[in-house]
Amino acid sequence: MSAPLDAIDRALINDYQGGFPLSAEPFAEVGASLGIEAEEVLARITRLLDEGTLSRFGPMYHAEKMGGGLTLAALEVPDDDYERIAEIVNEFDEVAHNYARDHDFNMWFVIATETPEGVAETISRIEAATGLVVYNMPKKEEFFIGLRFEV
Repeated sequence: MSAPLDAIDRALINDYQGGFPLSAEPFAEVGASLGIEAEEVLARITRLLDEGTLSRFGPMYHAEKMGGGLTLAALEVPDDDYERIAEIVNEFDEVAHNYARDHDFNMWFVIATETPEGVAETISRIEAATGLVVYNMPKKEEFFIGLRFEV
C-alpha cells in the first residue's frame, strides 16, 4: 500500500516529469529546489517506484535516432488465455507498455529493438512463442503531445 503523497512528492513528480537537470549533481540540484537533500530526493524516487506510484524513472530515448527499431504491435488473444499470453509476451526484453484493450485486437504493446531489423525478428519470436499472429503497426508520422500527469 502506498503512502499518501505529500507536497514534496507532488512537486517532485509535477516539476520534473518533463525534464531532469543534466548536471554533475542533478539530485542535489533538484533537492535544493525542493528544500531537501539529494539523498532524500533519491529515497523519495525509490519509494515512489517501490510503491508503484511511479512506473519508471529515467530518460526517454528516441530508438530510431539511436539506430534502433520501434513499433506498435497488437494481438488478438482469446479471453480465457489472456493471462498466459501476457506473461509470455512480457518476458521479451524488447516489449514495453503492454496494455489490455476492449477491441478484437485486445493486447497492444510497444516493441523497441537495437536495430530496425530487430523488430521483425522479435515479432517472429513472439509469434512462435504464442502461436498467435502479431499485427505490426509501425508509425508513419510522429506527433509530440507533451503528455504530463499532474498529481
